[in-house]
Amino acid sequence: MLYIGCHLPSSKGYLSMGRHAVSLDANTFAFFTRNPRGGSAKKINSSDVESFLKLYEKHKFGTLVAHAPYTMNLCSSNPSIREFGRNMLADDMQRMEYTPGHYYNFHPGSHVGQGVQTGIEQISDALNDILTPTQTTTVLLEGMAGKGSEIGSTFEELKAILDRVELKEKMGICLDTCHLWEAGYNIVNNLEGVLEEFDRIVGIEYLKAMHLNDSKNPIGAHKDRHEKIGEGYIGTDALIKIINHPILKKLPFILETPNDDDGYANEISLMRNNYTEW
Repeated sequence: MLYIGCHLPSSKGYLSMGRHAVSLDANTFAFFTRNPRGGSAKKINSSDVESFLKLYEKHKFGTLVAHAPYTMNLCSSNPSIREFGRNMLADDMQRMEYTPGHYYNFHPGSHVGQGVQTGIEQISDALNDILTPTQTTTVLLEGMAGKGSEIGSTFEELKAILDRVELKEKMGICLDTCHLWEAGYNIVNNLEGVLEEFDRIVGIEYLKAMHLNDSKNPIGAHKDRHEKIGEGYIGTDALIKIINHPILKKLPFILETPNDDDGYANEISLMRNNYTEW
């Protein structure tokens, strides 16, 4: 089964997101745990969560992929921003347990002139301080496009963070097709080679989710500009190959294309109609 969805607004609660996903014919989705451009988080309504979990079971949803706010930077050169990020991460880990067993994805961060190695140490130190053996949430590092001082645009940098995390069983990776492409990984002409490189450097067992996007830019642009499926440099055919690859096809796929509901519904339908069951 193809598990595919998109980012949904979380302001009205879990049940609203679940119903929204069903209306798009999605069977997974992503959502921001709090204001994506800020730090505030809405109080969780336990009855809303309970109703959502019933809907989740009824429609046989796949694993959800929550997303940390963009303001969370665990390796900022500013100590107060790092502390702000740590506090958000700690709070989000508690909030995620209302819907146990799902994924929490975050951008590793930007070192802002400190250097990659310092940034890697700060990210992994934060994870070591906050992750717990009893949590059911798997935390995903998102591979990045390499814009500015972003960390995580190479498999080596993602591996370096994982190497320093003590509770590795609570960790995973989310790869984004636009980010991969703009970071210089040729998923159009050499998907097999890219996956083999990921397995050799990181380990394919860590790959837990995919963001499915086209790109406004050619390979290696390092700009992070998402495009609608079929309207960018990656193209529909390459993305169809990705959702059907034996290693990838059981993962949740999250669309982050610049779309409205009709656009997302069309992309979900396009991918589902071109998916081959086992």
